[in-house]
Amino acid sequence: MRLSELEAVVESLLFISGEALSLGDIAKTIELDKATTKAIIHTLMDKYEKEKRGLRIISLDNSYQMCTATECFEYIRNMYKSPNRQGLSQSLLETLAIIAYKQPITKGQIEDVRGVSADHAVNKLVEKNLVCEVGRMDTPGKPILFGTSKDFLRYFGFQNISELPALKEATPVIIENESETEEV
Repeated sequence: MRLSELEAVVESLLFISGEALSLGDIAKTIELDKATTKAIIHTLMDKYEKEKRGLRIISLDNSYQMCTATECFEYIRNMYKSPNRQGLSQSLLETLAIIAYKQPITKGQIEDVRGVSADHAVNKLVEKNLVCEVGRMDTPGKPILFGTSKDFLRYFGFQNISELPALKEATPVIIENESETEEV
C-alpha cells in the first residue's frame, strides 16, 4: 500500500472512531509497526496544521484523536447556538486538582485533604467525564480509586498527565497576635 493510501486509512479510522485510538490499535489495524504508524500519523498532523485545515489530529497519552481546530470553535458554536462551555466551580476545580496530582485516590483521601465531603464533587466530575474509576484499593471495603480521564487531558490541553504544572511549595503564613505586638 502506498503512503497516501495508508494516510487515507489512518485518517478514516480516526474520523469514524470519534474517540482516541491507541497507537497500538492503529498499527495493528493497518498491519504496520508502531514506529511507522506513528510517523504516518505525525505526517498527517503536520499536514493539517500546515494547511490550516478545520480538523486536527491530537495526541493524548500515546493515543490519537481527530478533532476540530480550535480556531473554528466560535463558528461551530454559532452554528449550533450552544451556550458557552460551562466552567467548573471552585469546589470542583479543587477536587479535580487533588485527583490529578494525587491519583489514584479514594473519596476518603480527597475528603482528608479538603476537609469536607467529596461525594458531590467527585460525582459531578465523573458525570462530566473528567474523572473515572481506575481501580479499587486493596483494603477492607475495597474503596474506589479515582484518576483523571482522557477527557480531562483534552479539556485542559495536555497530551499526558506528566504535563501538569509542578506544584509550588506552600509558604507558611505567619499571623502576629495583636496582643503580642502591643507594648506594655
